[in-house]
Amino acid sequence: LVDAGLSSVLPLAPLTGDPGLITALVERWRPETSTFHMPFGEVTITLEDVATLTGLAIDGDAVIVDIPNEDWSAMCLRLLGQAPTDLCGGVIQITWLRETFDELPLSASPETTEQFARAYALSLMGGVLFSDRSGGSVHLQYLLLVEDWRRAGRFAWGAAVLSYLYREMGRSALQMTASSSLGGDFGGWSALLMIWTWERFPHTSPLHAVTGAQITQDAVPRGLRWLPAQPRQHGDQFYLYKLWFDECTTFVVSI
Repeated sequence: LVDAGLSSVLPLAPLTGDPGLITALVERWRPETSTFHMPFGEVTITLEDVATLTGLAIDGDAVIVDIPNEDWSAMCLRLLGQAPTDLCGGVIQITWLRETFDELPLSASPETTEQFARAYALSLMGGVLFSDRSGGSVHLQYLLLVEDWRRAGRFAWGAAVLSYLYREMGRSALQMTASSSLGGDFGGWSALLMIWTWERFPHTSPLHAVTGAQITQDAVPRGLRWLPAQPRQHGDQFYLYKLWFDECTTFVVSI
């Protein structure tokens, strides 16, 4: 995972989304410009933000999948050593991955260790970095990205994550325009969206769950400093007020 350039994400992966904050941000998102429209102007998440907050590479090869000639079951067996019996259309359940590859045996061979690492990376991509609205499945096409660890290390993961988040924000914004509610689960890495908001709009950030100590300011990547934090879990109207009316000019330009 270090070779693949994904290790910096591992500590951030457990961070869960705050539906109220995400809904409020989507309400301010404009797909035409890929920016948040605020009282003081337009702002957005940049590639530099992604690199600073997550440590993911923003320069490198494009994250592109070449669809294989072999069927999905055969590819799954080749790269993971196992395949679910109910595999359909190349889509695999994340729960199956987590149950099947729950604990690496102490006597595992290098080949088995790689298979477990690929299973974890696939779960990470499908459940965190490139999650869809179902949140419970992932396409095996992502498995091809970690077939060769050194090739994976040349990918611009940060750029791919940001572009995917842009697309999901646009979809959600258009859905809200049509129905006046977000509805469904949010796709994309919601924790990245939240951490960026906490950094840029400090008055929306949660209270730090650290007794008698301040979260370190020089954490690398910077997103790690929010690990002890707990989201406020307020409704979207609370956050809309925070973003639009309450201290709406408090925007941190540089992080």
